[in-house]
This record gives sequence, C-alpha cells and structure tokens, in this order.
Amino acid sequence: MMSRGSMKDVIDVMQLRQTKGREFPPVKYEDRVNHFSGARFIFECGLKLNAQPLTIATAAVLFHRFFREADMNSYDTYLFGATALYLAGKSKDDGLKLRDVMNVSHSTLNRNSPPLELNNDYWNLRDSIVQAELLLMRMLRFEVTPDHPHKYMFHYLKSLQGWFESDQWRRIPLAKAAFAFLQDFHLDAAVLDYSPQHIALACIGLALQCYGVTVPLTDECDGPFWYSVFADDLNKDKMWEIMEKIMGVYDKESEVPTA
Repeated sequence: MMSRGSMKDVIDVMQLRQTKGREFPPVKYEDRVNHFSGARFIFECGLKLNAQPLTIATAAVLFHRFFREADMNSYDTYLFGATALYLAGKSKDDGLKLRDVMNVSHSTLNRNSPPLELNNDYWNLRDSIVQAELLLMRMLRFEVTPDHPHKYMFHYLKSLQGWFESDQWRRIPLAKAAFAFLQDFHLDAAVLDYSPQHIALACIGLALQCYGVTVPLTDECDGPFWYSVFADDLNKDKMWEIMEKIMGVYDKESEVPTA
C-alpha cells in the first residue's frame, strides 16, 4: 500500500504539472546512461519538436524494447533514442523531419551549442541514424506500432463518467491526471511488463487515489472493485503493484543529475 508521504509527493507532482505543464529541467545525460535517462531524452526532444504524446509514447516503447534485446553498453543510447523518436514519427504520421530530430538531439546532449552545420559531423550523424533505424526495426521484427493503453483509457474514462454526478466529474480532473500518469509511465521500461488494459486502469486508479475519490457503488477495501468491470483478470494486488511502479517514475526523475 502507498504511504502518506509517497502519495503526497505524487499529488505535489500533479499540482506542478497542472500549473506549468510537463517540464524537463536540463540534465547531464552523459553522466547517467540507462533505460530511464534514454526515455527521458526522448521525452525532452519530443516536446521540443512538438511531437504528439502518442508519438513520444511510441518512441519510448520502441526504445525500451530494443534495449531489452540489445546490450546498452554496446550501442549509443541517445543515438537510438533519437532514432526511436524519428521512427515513431513516421509510424504515427507525425511528420518529424530527420534534420530537426538531429538538431534537437544534438543540442539536447550539447547544451548551448549551435545547430549542426552541413559538414562531416552532420552527414555522419545522419548516416548513423539511418543505419540505427534499420537495426532497430530488424531487432523488433518490424513490429513498430505498439498496442497503446491510451485507447483503452479513453473508453474506460467515458464509461466511468456515467457513474459520477456530472458536477463531480467536472470538478475533479481525473482524466487529465490519469493521462499524465500514463504518459510518464513510459519513462520506465516497466511499461513493457503489463498489459495495456491493466496499465490504463492503474493510471485511472492512481488518479482516483490522488484526489481521494471513490467510484460510486464500489468498495475499495472489500469489493466489488470498479476495475473488475473492465478487466476481470486484474486483481487488487496487481493493481497496486502497477500503481507503485508508476509512482516510482518520480523517484527516478529526482535522481537524474542536473546540468
């Protein structure tokens, strides 16, 4: 179960996000190379490129899947992060131009540096991304369109809306919080460990917990549990396990070294 302190930390994060939007303070990516820092790099570059949330989520999933197959010590983490973002843009028709991805990824790794000039460094980086894209697709067996939790969450929220009084539903931003949790969970490779349906329900459940809201006609202690209507194979222990994983993302974020 969640402690009061950890729940308060999540509530503080949500309040900050609702007032400022998602922000990524500058960090020294070269000081820590792992799944989380690579996904964080994708998120930061994606936001700078005005990529769609689903494009960023797709890129994160491709990145995590690749490095579950490949040794992170054998490949350039951030090169494959930029490649995953570029490939996700194509698979989602987001129109991310290769040159823009190159310039943004370069400036994100090299703070305050000028854009890449059309010299050998530019063409070498371009060729590297093209080759990395081919390797990434082969490693993932050309399965580059993941089944995302987003579409399930949309239907679950539409159904839940009918269970609440209309004024209560409007007053509490459950949908906004749930989608924020869902997007942030893609920073963690654990997003690959659970079904998209269960992830969507856990994000909604965490949003309900944060705002102290109980779904009408349900009992959070003894049941029936509201999420059983949507997934009869999701039990209480698994629900809380995923919620704890989502909360762990914010602990990892605080550990990333700042620039």
